[in-house]
Amino acid sequence: MKILFGGAAGEVTGSKHLLTFNNKKILLDCGMFQGHRKEEDEKNRHFFWDPKEIDAMILSHAHMDHSGVLPYLVKQGYKGPVYCTHATRDLCNYMLADSAYIQESEIEWMKKKKKKTDIKEPLYTMADTEETLKKFYAVNYEQSFVVADGIIASFYDAGHILGSAVTHMILYDKKKKKHVRLCFTGDLGRKGLPILKDPQIVPETDILITECTYGNRLHARLQTIDDDLAAVVNQVAKNGGKLIIPAFALERVQEVVYHLHILSDAGKIPKIPVYVDSPLAGNVTEVFRSHMECYDKQTCEEFIKHGDNPFGFNDLKYTRSVEESKSLNEKRGPMIIIAASGMCEHGRILHHLRNNIEDPKNVVLIVGYQAENTLGRKLVDGEKAVNIFGDSYKVKASVYVMDAFSGHADRSDLLDYIGKIRGLKKIFLVHGEQTQLEAFTGALKENGFNDVYVPKYGEEVEVEI
Repeated sequence: MKILFGGAAGEVTGSKHLLTFNNKKILLDCGMFQGHRKEEDEKNRHFFWDPKEIDAMILSHAHMDHSGVLPYLVKQGYKGPVYCTHATRDLCNYMLADSAYIQESEIEWMKKKKKKTDIKEPLYTMADTEETLKKFYAVNYEQSFVVADGIIASFYDAGHILGSAVTHMILYDKKKKKHVRLCFTGDLGRKGLPILKDPQIVPETDILITECTYGNRLHARLQTIDDDLAAVVNQVAKNGGKLIIPAFALERVQEVVYHLHILSDAGKIPKIPVYVDSPLAGNVTEVFRSHMECYDKQTCEEFIKHGDNPFGFNDLKYTRSVEESKSLNEKRGPMIIIAASGMCEHGRILHHLRNNIEDPKNVVLIVGYQAENTLGRKLVDGEKAVNIFGDSYKVKASVYVMDAFSGHADRSDLLDYIGKIRGLKKIFLVHGEQTQLEAFTGALKENGFNDVYVPKYGEEVEVEI
């Protein structure tokens, strides 16, 4: 068996891993790289393989850094199926279409503003996305399915976002009459997160490919979320400012709304307007409402069975039109605006930051991971001035970070999860910055896992079975 690490190797975004076994090629994820624009474009347009030669593709979840280049794969000739969970399929209907729309819109804007003829075409279009969605095959958790001759897979709940899956595969070599069991975590969630079930432990496994986004960090305790969020909201309300929350339309928006709902009902925050300014987030929220099978027991009992809606309350409004979005700039605080994208690279959040970042009454609350070289990372790193739409703006608003919201397993979660997998012989670490990869390698070895390998971008590794 060979594994070619074509993305998220030595970095966090752009997850792509190609398995070659018995002359069959199976792609695990096909994610979009996010970072410097030039590097982003180059990596997203380059594959280390011919898409026409891939037999099947397995998608761990709908986040763009795992699914976002799928339509380009199809555009370049991929003809096979895309296996995923039911919720992931439904989410990708919106996520991939939104990505195509953003790309097409940005290219048109650049052509008009810069008046150049050498601007590249979008990575893919809406038509490419529609063709891609026809290839999706949804599978239940814990249901075995045949990926290719001699290769059987099953999904287990990863607890990261709605529909996220850990993939467990059994690969059988008929000539040697031997088999190998491989597990790919995708992105692994945390115990005790609201809304979703905890990550499921997979059956016995020989080879593990695991993310380690936070391989050298411990998150703040989940129990602090409500108190910390209430403190920020109350500060903004007192100052009459605006709380700007960049959030991924998928999962993070729903989690923030869930906690604001709880705080509002408990009277811990004042009654101030809350706007979710993202058409995509509104569509994703509808998908959430239709997939109760992914909810944990508490969410089902407290909200759904009592006829309440965890993703909506009296002070909350989902905006749709551009006019509604623009009108928020004219409204006076206090108010809360939640908008995508979560790393502040695209979408309506850029307009809200441009209009509010120079006012010291306002607060920018970071509630998700920020990749290197993104605008969100620059805010987290405390830069005093940032570029938005090509213009420089002074950062006068307060910038707070709440990593307790993170949907990624931290060092402790990862060690606990890996420690419960029986039979592990070899571990590959992906989806982590170099400092996290190195530190987590040491942590695993301290816990008795000696065969740990950190692959490089574009490296192919042969594994004996």
